[in-house]
Order: sequence, then structure tokens, then C-alpha cells
Amino acid sequence: MISQVKIAIIGCGNLGTSIANGLLSLEGFSPSQLTLTKRHTESLSEFSSRGVNVHSDNLSAAREADLILLGVKPYNVATILKEINSALDPAKQVIISLATGITLREMYEVIDTNTVTFRAMPNIAADIQESITCICHQNAKSSQVDLVKELFDAIGHTITIDENLMEAATVLGACGIAYVLRFMRAMIQGGIQIGFDSVTASKIVNQTVKGAAELMIQKNIHPEAAIDKVTTPKGCTIVGLNEMEHQGFSSAMVRGVIASYEKIEK
Repeated sequence: MISQVKIAIIGCGNLGTSIANGLLSLEGFSPSQLTLTKRHTESLSEFSSRGVNVHSDNLSAAREADLILLGVKPYNVATILKEINSALDPAKQVIISLATGITLREMYEVIDTNTVTFRAMPNIAADIQESITCICHQNAKSSQVDLVKELFDAIGHTITIDENLMEAATVLGACGIAYVLRFMRAMIQGGIQIGFDSVTASKIVNQTVKGAAELMIQKNIHPEAAIDKVTTPKGCTIVGLNEMEHQGFSSAMVRGVIASYEKIEK
């Protein structure tokens, strides 16, 4: 159980702090089980005051942990793995990389090939336990897969995928939250233009987007099936949808997704 393991998040930036906040909200999870490292720890002082171990010593953090999450930038993964390699125990520890574009094969160029490794891509909604996290792994026992799933289920929902889809998962799940937020911002701007103040427009848009997502999840239907229920003949909804399509709304979204994916693949 996740409440019985020690976790280190090395290179604790925005995503790492989101995961930390999610973990700390779990019943039975003690702050003393969690270690966060960063070169400059001032931004993590809030966690230190809550009883979390906060320091800049990656080696000691790795040595004491059962699960080691690498929250560093992709270009720093190999450097960090070399730094902590002497502290790793392939028989006992699990390494989880949160870095975009770094393959398991590239990790094994640095560490023992018997080490249990995962790649995981959550998003910042981990902060409120609503992330979607895609994972893949190598050398893991079923019990270790279950443990890592429990970790990320604690901050949302977890899906196991093939490694060759991890970059695509990054675009839809991690970049995707920014796409949705940009859509929401535009919708709020439109609401202001037609008469609402910004606070009221935000409340309406936030709940509308939340309701749309829950409708898809709970009813398990295609978006078009729900859209059809709203678009009455000669109504205002279909006029708005058609205008958006004339302006390239769906095309722009698809092209944005593809552009992000191609950036990772380069």
C-alpha cells in the first residue's frame, strides 16, 4: 500500500509539487514518508512546514526511498541518474520518470538493466486529485505495477499504455489541460463581451466545462451525441457551432495537438 512506502520526488517543480499535494491529501499518508529535493529549496518551504523532508541532496533522498520519481527536465534525467546510481538497489526500488521524451532504453544506458523502471505522465490536476496519468514499465512485477497505479490513482486516474504511445499521451493529457484552459479563457472573454462581468462569466464557464466532462464520463457517450441534444433546428447553438467551424475551430485544435506531438518527436 502507498501509505507504507517512502517516496522521493527529485527535482520537485510544478508537476512534482502537484503530486506532493495530492499525496498529502491522502488519509493515512504521513508527510514524513515524502522527500522533495530541489537545487534551491526556498519554494518548497510550505512543504517543510507540513513535515515533509525537503533538501537538495538527491543521493540521500534516493537511498532512503522505495519509489523514486524524477521530476527533472528531460535533458537532466541522465545526469541525475548518474548522480544517484550508487544509491540504487535494483532489487528493492522503483524508478519513475516524469520526463517527456526520455525512453526506458535511454534510462537503462545509465542504470542497472535489472532496475524496475516506469515512465509516467500525469498533469497538474494532480494538485486536486483529478489528474489523468498514463504509465508504461519494464521489469516490474504485478505487485509493483499495482503500487505505482495506486500512487497515481491517489492523484486521479491511471491508464497503462504501450511505451510507443507515451509521447501521444503527453500531448493529450499534459499539454491537453492547457488546451482546455485556453478554450475556457476564450469562452469567458466571449461571455464578458455579451454582458457578464468576469467573475460571473468564469463561474458559468467553469461549471459548464465540468458538467460537459462529467456527462462524457458518466454517460460514456461520444461528444457529438450530446451536442445533438443541444442543437435544435434553426437554434442559436448550431449557428454558433457553425461559425466556430467556419473559423477553423476543430481544425485548429487538431493541428495544435499534432504540432505539440511533432515537437516531442523531433
